[in-house]
Amino acid sequence: MLCAFDGRTPTVGTDTYISHTALVIGDVIIGDNCYIGHGAILRGDYGSIKIGNGTAIEEGVIVHAPPQETCSIADKVTIGHGAIIHCKSMGNYVLIGMGAILSLCSEIGDETVIAEGSVVRWGQKVPGGVVAGGNPAEIIRSITLEDKAGWEWAKDLYIDLAKKYLNSGISPSG
Repeated sequence: MLCAFDGRTPTVGTDTYISHTALVIGDVIIGDNCYIGHGAILRGDYGSIKIGNGTAIEEGVIVHAPPQETCSIADKVTIGHGAIIHCKSMGNYVLIGMGAILSLCSEIGDETVIAEGSVVRWGQKVPGGVVAGGNPAEIIRSITLEDKAGWEWAKDLYIDLAKKYLNSGISPSG
């Protein structure tokens, strides 16, 4: 559901699917070919959220920005189920694992994986091209060619799923 709040209205790009159970509030800009899953909450109520093209926000994710700040999520990002996102920015081709927490003002570089259940601390900067995990998150290793091949497959999967939801629709059964 798209909701205006305090003079702020969400903007949604072409071929982007937003579940009827998702809540997108206020100053939220969502790019083209995105997937916003069931039960996701994107709160641009006192801050702003900008999401690039081809990005998937999976089920149960919460995205929020501090007052008068912006949470910027770049192109072809996947944010796994149940993650909590309060970061300042994340680059292109980032993968945030299920249940991960990105605290206030944290920054994630391009082509980076944050492992499931990890905690990126307030203001922490994780560089591009790495896998980081743990609490607090620490660099585990560099990204491999196999990681990149898996990303392409997963990114296309969600872009295609968004199109299928848009074209086929979703309806209650029974």
